[in-house]
Amino acid sequence: MFLRFLKLTTSLLLAGGVAAAGVGATYASKWARELPDYRTLDTFTFGAETRVFARDGTPLGTLVPKIGEQAVSRTLVRLDEISPFMTAALIANEDRRFFEHYGLDPYGIGRQVQRAAQGEDVQGGSTLTNQLIKNTLLFDEYEQARTPDRKIKEWMLSVQVERSFTKEEILQNYLNAIYWGDGGPVELYGIYSAAQAYFRKTPKQLTLAESAYLTILVPTPNRYFDYERVRPLMRVLLNRMVEDGWVTRPQADAAWREDLQPRGWKVAYAANGDLKGAKLLDASAKELKAVTTTRAPHFMGQVEQELLRRFGREKVYGAGGLRVYTTLDPKLQDAVETASREATGMPSGTTLGATIIDPYTSEVLGMIGQKLRGDTPPDDWNNAAQGQRQIGSTIKPLLYTTALSTGLTQTHREEDKPVSFPCESGCKDGVYKPQNFEGATTFRNMTIREALDRSLNLVTVRLADRIGLQTFFGKLRELGVPPNDGTGLAAALGAVETTPVKMAAAYAPFVNGGLYRAPRYVTRVTTARGEVLYDAANDPVLPRRVWKPQIAYLGLDMIRGVVNDLKPWQGGLAERAKFGEWPVAGKTGTSNGPKDFWFIGTTPLYTGAVWVGKQQGGEMPTNYYSGLVNAPIWRRMMEIAHAGKTPTEYLEPPGILYETAPDPGYLPNVKLAVLDPEYRDAADTTVQRDAPVATPYREANWRPAQNPETTVINVDRTTGRLATEFTPPERIERRRVYLEELPAYAPDPNPQPLRDEKPDPAALKVVKAQKGTPKPKAADETR
Repeated sequence: MFLRFLKLTTSLLLAGGVAAAGVGATYASKWARELPDYRTLDTFTFGAETRVFARDGTPLGTLVPKIGEQAVSRTLVRLDEISPFMTAALIANEDRRFFEHYGLDPYGIGRQVQRAAQGEDVQGGSTLTNQLIKNTLLFDEYEQARTPDRKIKEWMLSVQVERSFTKEEILQNYLNAIYWGDGGPVELYGIYSAAQAYFRKTPKQLTLAESAYLTILVPTPNRYFDYERVRPLMRVLLNRMVEDGWVTRPQADAAWREDLQPRGWKVAYAANGDLKGAKLLDASAKELKAVTTTRAPHFMGQVEQELLRRFGREKVYGAGGLRVYTTLDPKLQDAVETASREATGMPSGTTLGATIIDPYTSEVLGMIGQKLRGDTPPDDWNNAAQGQRQIGSTIKPLLYTTALSTGLTQTHREEDKPVSFPCESGCKDGVYKPQNFEGATTFRNMTIREALDRSLNLVTVRLADRIGLQTFFGKLRELGVPPNDGTGLAAALGAVETTPVKMAAAYAPFVNGGLYRAPRYVTRVTTARGEVLYDAANDPVLPRRVWKPQIAYLGLDMIRGVVNDLKPWQGGLAERAKFGEWPVAGKTGTSNGPKDFWFIGTTPLYTGAVWVGKQQGGEMPTNYYSGLVNAPIWRRMMEIAHAGKTPTEYLEPPGILYETAPDPGYLPNVKLAVLDPEYRDAADTTVQRDAPVATPYREANWRPAQNPETTVINVDRTTGRLATEFTPPERIERRRVYLEELPAYAPDPNPQPLRDEKPDPAALKVVKAQKGTPKPKAADETR
């Protein structure tokens, strides 16, 4: 009987064991399938900071990544860039058997199993390896409720990581990944951010006392607010480090007596190191900025956008971050900021946007997106590069120069008297009737030189009608300021929206011989280890020829006349822009209302733009105008920018002659630049006679026909050339370009294929697409 019972019991136990093993194997198989790939730790980036520098190599600051909506401050460092006291303190406090176990601490597991059996929460992993897994590979899961199966996944991954990585690699990753508290605008991750936030030091500079303090914060960063609680824990840690042989007793005693002052605290100690008193004076003293910079925040924002567009978020904020060298000139940035801060003649409630660029490269040398007031940080919105505003009469020089490129001269005449044009929709009585500023009309036949000096709308509209809207619009597209869909002749008066930096780039061809280049913020990008990812010197995108050098100079002569021909009492609009002995050329602009004030101008060295208006839009007092408000701001920033430089003249190309102005009563002794007949081929713009009927509006349901002048191509974001079959899919972006631009995007004839890439037969396919139809803008009468 007993033997029969023993056999039955043994069978039941074996069956139960087999069943348990089967269940365990089932769950183990399930968990194994759900595990992330532990090998990604080999290239885990943790979202590192990207450091940005001015053109002279001085630091501008850093760009930090985000986890969700929260900015994260974390710079990756190597183990040899961290104080040995820091690594020793961390091991002694967090995982004393770190170099003895293989990712799992039996003692720690026993405690966790006991807690689970008692129905208590399963606490975090006791080993550094466990904690690294929790803060990286299983980060998303630990944002949710903690459960036993997540802990088992953590253990399984820990074993895999310990088999594949050295202890030093695990420790380095841990120090770069661990959370160290709230840094104000950013969350502090990694030892570099912690050392910066709490002591304004690098990890290599940390003392034993500082290392012990930071280690005590690891499990509970909020201990920062209770120094009296932290102090005895530091004593325990220092004694433990002596016991484990990391430091000597004299070293520990010296650390205890150190005058430790975490950021924001005022702490008093007795001679033996005991705490006498501690007072938290300013918790914000340990805060780090999301963009750690005291220079050019609006410029930095544009740099960040360009980097993300070119390289993608992972490249910008990962792999140890990037080193970015920009176009910003600190002296010229000072000039723009000073002019913004000193601007006093602006209407109440207005702000501004201003920029200076190099007209020969379109590199942005200085930028401010808001009116600066004392030391108060400016608003984030960048009016210089983000604010799309109607540009008013600053568009007129682009029209008049286009007219010169068709063969007209500065002495060409148009009538300054009322005129009307058929209007398809949106116009009173089906007729478009432009007016001069404030309705003033001379009823004279005048030269276009005089009309531009006086910024007369009636002459301007007649000139636009003469050369054809399509002729003019084609040039606007080439200059980077395309007209709004559905806008007719009102575009000639400034019913076009763009930004100050783009308008500065559109004026640069006047100085550089007729070449357009898009604004540029970045000159060179490398990885943290020095690998070159981008170099502007090798940029394959060539400048676009808008006008021949002779035509560009004729246009320059006209806007130089705007500044110099007339005094303010004669109707001159830009005389206040002149400074010193430097030649100045430029144009004012005031949109209807008035709402937007502009001045765009250039010297032989720099081209600049200033916009003034209300942040949310809206009209301003009528007793202000752009020559009174913007020209002095522009003059001030240029005075500072040119300080210490010898005045030079604009470079005059061959083929330019001069003749006396035909109206001596109007322009006594003024010489007008004209084209030498031997260079008549410089006027090579063909007039488009098939221009549509001029209308300032289109019906809401109007659909544009397919635009045959543009196409959509696949571009390799890294090289700027057409993507090929060797281009990885993640580097391909769609871009709309004009047909004449296609040669500049020609692919490298000898591309080097990358390992494991699959050919993409569609990579070079050109896809034609329709243009969008944004809401049409009203025709503004501008000056």
